[in-house]
Amino acid sequence: MDLENNTMEAIEKIGNTPDKLIEVLIQCQSLNQQNYITEEQLNLISKGLNIPLSKAYGVASFYSMLSTSKKGKYVIQVCNSGPCYVNNSKTIAKAFQDALGISLGEVTADGLFSLEYTSCFGGCQIAPAVKINDMVYGNLTEEKVWQLVDSLRKEAV
Repeated sequence: MDLENNTMEAIEKIGNTPDKLIEVLIQCQSLNQQNYITEEQLNLISKGLNIPLSKAYGVASFYSMLSTSKKGKYVIQVCNSGPCYVNNSKTIAKAFQDALGISLGEVTADGLFSLEYTSCFGGCQIAPAVKINDMVYGNLTEEKVWQLVDSLRKEAV
């Protein structure tokens, strides 16, 4: 119920016109502890902004900063663009999978981490690079991946 009330409050605060869709989606995503927009929220946004549900879903699923599926507290995005790819981003992705015990596109059972590929975020000079929430980490090795995961686990406690 809180998510429903908070979604409606976000629409009221930001505005209930179709041009406010992205702002409303961003705000509503931040209301959810698992950092995604639920189907219930999409329905409320659709009605609140008087737009088709398909438009709300289309926008929510198009932009990489938005998600319609659960995410971890730490969203690990492995760059898969050219510079990172030639600098072994696949090896780094595999190291994260091993360290976390999940595959790309999954969330750890404790909800702490999610792992995904992403396109370039501008870390080419430090390839291979990952973005974890708003922080970029580069010049990664398999050993650095394990250290980073251990550090984030300790920080979360």
